Amino acid sequence: MNQYGLESPRAQAMLAAARAMGPALRERAARCKAESRVPDETVADFHKAGFFKILQPQKWGGYEMDPQVFYSVGLEVARHCPSSAWILGVIAVHNWQLAVFDDRAAQDVWGEDPTVLISSSYAPVGKVKVVEGGFRLSGRWSFSSGSQHCKWAFLGAVVPTPDAPFDMANYRTFLLPISDYQIVENWDVVGLQGTGSHDIVVDDVFVPEHRTHKSMDGFLCDNPGNAVNTAPLYRMPFMQVFVRAVCTATLGACEGALEAYIEVAKTRQAGPVKMKNDPRARQLAAEVKTSIEEMKLTMIRNFDAMMDCCRAGEAIPVEDRVRYRYDSSVVADRCLELSGRMLKAIGSGGIRLGNELLGYHLDILASQAHVANHSTPFAVNMGGVMFGEDNVDFAI
Repeated sequence: MNQYGLESPRAQAMLAAARAMGPALRERAARCKAESRVPDETVADFHKAGFFKILQPQKWGGYEMDPQVFYSVGLEVARHCPSSAWILGVIAVHNWQLAVFDDRAAQDVWGEDPTVLISSSYAPVGKVKVVEGGFRLSGRWSFSSGSQHCKWAFLGAVVPTPDAPFDMANYRTFLLPISDYQIVENWDVVGLQGTGSHDIVVDDVFVPEHRTHKSMDGFLCDNPGNAVNTAPLYRMPFMQVFVRAVCTATLGACEGALEAYIEVAKTRQAGPVKMKNDPRARQLAAEVKTSIEEMKLTMIRNFDAMMDCCRAGEAIPVEDRVRYRYDSSVVADRCLELSGRMLKAIGSGGIRLGNELLGYHLDILASQAHVANHSTPFAVNMGGVMFGEDNVDFAI
């Protein structure tokens, strides 16, 4: 038995814990949305269950488990509360990224408390000045999910050079302590309200070199942290690991929407028959279920293939990475279409505020706004590679 995989006793205990949280997550959902913040009790539950440790290095008390465990837990949580699953995904995956930084960065964050969490906003909007020993960073970043639960932040910016003031090949992630930034509360949205994805403001602070991560190192799967974190898990391409953390919450929300649709169908009268007896309602349920399972299996296949390469010490073929990246990005498109069909099928009651299916639909709609879920550029890149052109995206 793989002690790090889905069949391991630890993984099964985590999945059982995620299922057991369902009633509490649902009970807290209204407060989660109203306060624009996942309740502290939920984050405490995640800590207690070890969810934040799944991808964290063993040297910092983590479990270094197979990514499939992480995503399976996220799917289960998202069925009950997509906002909670969203911040779990994007915060816990940062424990993986910190492992590929220079090890001194992990010392800075976890030296006194290995349970400290990191939020992020990767948009390349920061202004960078190269100085001795590192950089001066300024800017305002939006959409830092779960930032109020975190004491550090990953922020994106491009390091200018004399020949290229803005070249995404020079993109880096900058790591800052909460004392170096301000959280501006401005999260007023139609879906995923509980993620508390507020703005982060930085005013000319120093960031040492070791607290930055080059995107090209992530693309090449050869990072400074690999010198100490040698498990195959940390040879995965950064963006592949991150984007699935995003689409997993959406896919789990679609499962929750299907469950809500089924509950409506059990009691709703659809003309002369109960909705549950309407052949069209039954067909839609079958089609949605099949589509969800297909997307799950695609994600599982893709990540098993990448981990097989990492365990064998082999490079993951670029053309496969291009396809895997598109597969992740298109999940939100497909889930939105499926939830929209279910919402229409339940009739006029679906437009009432407080309708459970509408809530899932709006969460899925909000998830589609994340840049990782903008599928068109990834489809165009994939088509170009299929036509014999070179890959033009290093975020794969």
